[in-house]
Amino acid sequence: MKNIAYVFPGQGSQEVGMGQAMYESYPSVKKLFDQADETLGYSLTTLMFEGPSEELTKTENAQPALLLNSIAIQEVLQEEGVAPGMTAGHSLGEYSALVASGSLSPMDALQLVHVRGKLMEEAYPTGKGTMAAVLGLSQEEIEEVLRNFDGETAVDLANINCPGQIVISGTKEGVEQASQQLSEKGAKRVLPLNVSGPFHSRLMKSASDDFADYLSKTTIQDADIPVYANVTASPVTEAEKIETLLIEQLYSPVRFQQILEAFAEENVDAIVEVGQGKVLSGLVRKVKRRMKTFSVQDPDSLQSFIDWYKEES
Repeated sequence: MKNIAYVFPGQGSQEVGMGQAMYESYPSVKKLFDQADETLGYSLTTLMFEGPSEELTKTENAQPALLLNSIAIQEVLQEEGVAPGMTAGHSLGEYSALVASGSLSPMDALQLVHVRGKLMEEAYPTGKGTMAAVLGLSQEEIEEVLRNFDGETAVDLANINCPGQIVISGTKEGVEQASQQLSEKGAKRVLPLNVSGPFHSRLMKSASDDFADYLSKTTIQDADIPVYANVTASPVTEAEKIETLLIEQLYSPVRFQQILEAFAEENVDAIVEVGQGKVLSGLVRKVKRRMKTFSVQDPDSLQSFIDWYKEES
């Protein structure tokens, strides 16, 4: 059988209408969505299908919506006999990866990311923190500039996505100043991101402390297959280690480029983006141009992937 890796999208991939075609086509998806609405105590399904977009984009809604969509598709893939050899997710997507790997139950993961979203929103005053994408500079060049940013101008690396695309995060003042200096250093572009806080920076430490309490009450099991952690870009299966890394993930950079490089060393036949959008598939092509990729987000793309998966190697 083919050796495949699943990757799961994070915040920013949400879109009104997400999951609806799968909901209408597969009873198992409908059952999972209905169960999610009951667990959360409000209709996430309606928000996903009908919006409004501003409400869906709120961190506390976007995170469970993206997770629910991803794990529902993953469940259908499982019904179709598809078995990944390893998983990973981008930030929030790590929780979908943990469900797919058998470490978290779907409803526990849903409640976790709902709480995580709220804590991230509350961790730093709205409008005081932000993020920006830096294009065209290396990690080392960016780190050299950021060494001078601390205290009221604290800025950190947040997402190491692919060569020449790294996201920084911190105080609004710090990110603005760093953006100017990075442009002067030769960045092709520095693009402010439309986010509500300084995610994956030291400014999220207070959220991680509160989240640790909540996480300690959740059942986390050893994973059946390796999950490549955002914090280390290394495979992990032990429940205790998974819990520690989920806490650290809130204030540490997402090492997605290194995860994709690690997958390539495992000789995977394809990397499959499970969930809304094609953001991660685009990053795969920038890291490993020849790697076969699939984006599975609706019945047609799902069938297209399954046809390939079941072909004789």
